[in-house]
Amino acid sequence: MAKAIVLYYSRSGNTKQMAELIAEAMNKADLPTDCKPVDKVKVEDLLGYDAIVAGSPTYYGTMAAPLKQLFDESVSMHGRLDGKVGAAFTSSANIGGGNETTVLSIIQAMLIAGMIVQGDPQGDHYGPVAIGSPDQRAEQNCHRLGQRVAELTRRLTAAH
Repeated sequence: MAKAIVLYYSRSGNTKQMAELIAEAMNKADLPTDCKPVDKVKVEDLLGYDAIVAGSPTYYGTMAAPLKQLFDESVSMHGRLDGKVGAAFTSSANIGGGNETTVLSIIQAMLIAGMIVQGDPQGDHYGPVAIGSPDQRAEQNCHRLGQRVAELTRRLTAAH
């Protein structure tokens, strides 16, 4: 059976709230999903998941160092994340604070690893974004992403 992880770095708790919303939606959509802070995840752990959703606060328009470190460490197993489903999300202090560039920095790492990234033609196209604590709009986008990642993962793993 397919399984997933939502991993995140969060200092204020906003990104953690988003991670929990996404994981909740994935579990409700029948994809068993763990939700863990990045410091509780070893790079080898990623091999045991069919979908990996990663979130970070926006720091200077990119992902926080602890999340970047995990992706950097994944170089040791380059190619082994190929074909896994990926998605990203972020929180920031303001609207023009580098939200999209942060999500794209996570997606870029996933694409280089050969992952299949779930986008969205509605809402937050690249991945959910919250300004401060997740509001109703951000919560809806988190739930939607969780459902879409679960559906894609189930379809891809059923095909194998």
